[in-house]
Amino acid sequence: MNILHELRTRFERVLADYSPEPAALAQQIRAAQDARFGDYQANFAMALAKSRGVNPQELAREIAAKVDLSDLCEPPEVAGPGFINLRLLSRWITTESNHQARDPRCGVDAVARPLKVIVDYSSPNVAKPMHVGHLRSSVIGDALYRILRYLGHDVVSDNHIGDWGTQFGMIIYGYKHFLDQTAYDANPVGELARLYRLVNQLESYHEAVAALAGLKDRLGVAERAHAAAKAEPNPADKKAQEQRKKQLKQLATEETTLRDEVASAEKKVAAVEGNPALFELARRHPKIAEEARLETARLHSGDAENTRLWNRFMPECLAALNRMYDRLGIRFDMALGESHYQPALAAVVDDLKQKGLAVDSDGAVCVFIPGVDAPFIVRKRDGAFTYATTDLATIRDRVDRLGTNLVLYVVDARQGDHFKLLFETAQRWGYVKVDLRHVSFGTILGDDRRPYKTRSGDVVGLESLIDEAVARARRIVDENDERKTAGGDLDDASRQKIAEAVGIGAIKYADLSQNRETDYIFNWDKMLALTGDTATYMQYAYARVCGIVRKGEIDRESLRGGTAQIQLEHPAERALALQLLRFHEALDGVAIDFRPNVLTNWLFETANRFSTFFENCPVLKAETESLKQSRLLLADLTARCLERGLSLLGIETIERM
Repeated sequence: MNILHELRTRFERVLADYSPEPAALAQQIRAAQDARFGDYQANFAMALAKSRGVNPQELAREIAAKVDLSDLCEPPEVAGPGFINLRLLSRWITTESNHQARDPRCGVDAVARPLKVIVDYSSPNVAKPMHVGHLRSSVIGDALYRILRYLGHDVVSDNHIGDWGTQFGMIIYGYKHFLDQTAYDANPVGELARLYRLVNQLESYHEAVAALAGLKDRLGVAERAHAAAKAEPNPADKKAQEQRKKQLKQLATEETTLRDEVASAEKKVAAVEGNPALFELARRHPKIAEEARLETARLHSGDAENTRLWNRFMPECLAALNRMYDRLGIRFDMALGESHYQPALAAVVDDLKQKGLAVDSDGAVCVFIPGVDAPFIVRKRDGAFTYATTDLATIRDRVDRLGTNLVLYVVDARQGDHFKLLFETAQRWGYVKVDLRHVSFGTILGDDRRPYKTRSGDVVGLESLIDEAVARARRIVDENDERKTAGGDLDDASRQKIAEAVGIGAIKYADLSQNRETDYIFNWDKMLALTGDTATYMQYAYARVCGIVRKGEIDRESLRGGTAQIQLEHPAERALALQLLRFHEALDGVAIDFRPNVLTNWLFETANRFSTFFENCPVLKAETESLKQSRLLLADLTARCLERGLSLLGIETIERM
């Protein structure tokens, strides 16, 4: 049972007599922050009383008296200016805890009306190794997929891989002109990635050379304008002073921006011209950008040679991606890349034009959204289709063929403008019944608060990140095992298995425990700590229960199938039992706005309450056999809920640490 939902439902029935929006008022019932004021607290009376012109305390008492909570709570208490404090009956918690202890789903009921949901996440470009930038989409999307499925929705995960875009024209051009056959034979994906980077660097060089003179001219104009403005006397009028201050700030910003652009272009030029081999390649391929785009166009038009190369590259590229997903424990129900939708793109553009949504504009075909300056381009001047066209074709397929109600796009926040235009276009196109959501997220930062990179300035590869996490975890596992009084009791294979679970779990949890919309700083020491809000702390709490069970030689299945009953005699027992009953509440909380950190918050609080229980309530040395069995059952339920919660985040548990 979701306790919070039950309380809100009961109050909502009464609040319907007081407000046309009772549900909004009932949402102001929340878990109490301080146990002295009960388990839950309703805060709606003050605002409601103000709108009705009555005393909030009297109104709170009146509403509390009308709500039927006799089977669930002690008599409500009205405190302060009108807070309604609710304390659950201990006998009710005891009864529900005993049901939960024997429920295979840990007290989580499936939704009554399941939705058909597509979770679109990870979505790397193939032919390039995955890097740290793919981490957030992959782990957030996987967690949402698991949680929504567990809640009973019909969920499909889709890895909408980039297997048809402009990068393939660059790779094909590179393959035809710069291939190192030996390197390709040894590591196909590594060599294709090198070719992509090389072509991209040469394109950027020519672009920088062409732009540099103009950028320097614009910088000179900006510098002179800024200097002239600073030389002007400060006006006496305060309003004019503010306008001048604003103007100087704008001029300074423009100057700084142009100076940065010049520096960036000069750096790109120097990197090539300072390397004789690269400079020679640039000299021999002056139109590389245009020629690479032509390779893309040839591929899209069915050119036999480019299609043969694409078919040769794809199996190796997909195998490399799947090896990474296997290591992360991530799976997909579908992996329909951009190439899957290519045959449908022309029809999408034709349909948009027939319905008057898309128009010809300067040789391209665009959708113009009122109030938005940027066009939504669905076909370029050269006839090539865009990400926009593919995304629209994907929506059509997901709704018309799969009957989808909800699509979650787990993509970083920088793509926000694209999705606003996409969703608006889809609605105007007629897809008004499907709920399209951009589940955006921030950036992983280094200690310098810039995007996390290696010391040399390269983007951190995802495989090397995982290797580093496991290696660091292995050192911790070795040290802890060898520190035991009787000496280490884990063999090498066991230590490595624990290190994999701890290392990969640490990376995932560090990401998922953040508010997904914020940036966060990547810190090895914090994420692998045995205390605090880390996966390691949760895994340790689970292993602690397993240790109790091993020491007591307890068969957990027999314990659940026996006559043992949870008794809540100590405040720490009640607090832990109530926290476990809130598991359903936490999962529903994730689904409200697709935020996995709601579940990590619950896991952290659960581990804390178990630690308090463990310190205050002896289990194997309990005063009586019935109390021992009660505490064993409560500890077993804790372990099951921790294991289930972590598994819904894609994190493994281990029985020994």
